[in-house]
Amino acid sequence: MGTEHVMTCTNVPSTIASHYECHQWRHACTILQQDFPAEWQDIVDVLSSFTLPKSLILAGGKNKSRIATSIDSAFYSRGWLEKQFETKIQVDGVESDSPTHKVDCFRNRVALELEWSNKDPFFDRDLNNFRLLFELRAVSVGVIITKADELADLFRALGVYSKYGASTTWMKKLIPRIEGGGGGGCPILAFGIKNSLYDPTT
Repeated sequence: MGTEHVMTCTNVPSTIASHYECHQWRHACTILQQDFPAEWQDIVDVLSSFTLPKSLILAGGKNKSRIATSIDSAFYSRGWLEKQFETKIQVDGVESDSPTHKVDCFRNRVALELEWSNKDPFFDRDLNNFRLLFELRAVSVGVIITKADELADLFRALGVYSKYGASTTWMKKLIPRIEGGGGGGCPILAFGIKNSLYDPTT
């Protein structure tokens, strides 16, 4: 695994390539396009219609951000669900519950997480969840949407970098975790929201 690297995903529509960093692990993009075309189209459609309003960047709140909620809602409207898996382990005939974390959005063996302003250890949770569910054959591909590193300059200009500071979820925090084996053998596709999606008028 030490010789493997996260690769730039080049076979995406131009609308996606223009507005998102796109990185893949273990050919996740190709697997989605070939084996899960409906789910791939949902991802493309949701990301293509997304914008980053100034009002939501500036919005306060301690719970799930309105940006994360808006993306989740777009997937839910297409039949994706928040999913809690019931998993168990059995040793010498003794069965014990082995719960996994909920997946934000799930459909047909594709698991998707949106990490906007959580602390970066949430990446470890997501990747471990993908690893376990892949090994249990419940998930075939994991997808994470997060912040592209270039957004830091925008947040500084808006005076909100302290809210989205270095300890939160950024693409530069995700890629080393994937390359370090955090997701195990699960193919993973990562999208980083870029400055070009910023809408200062809304």
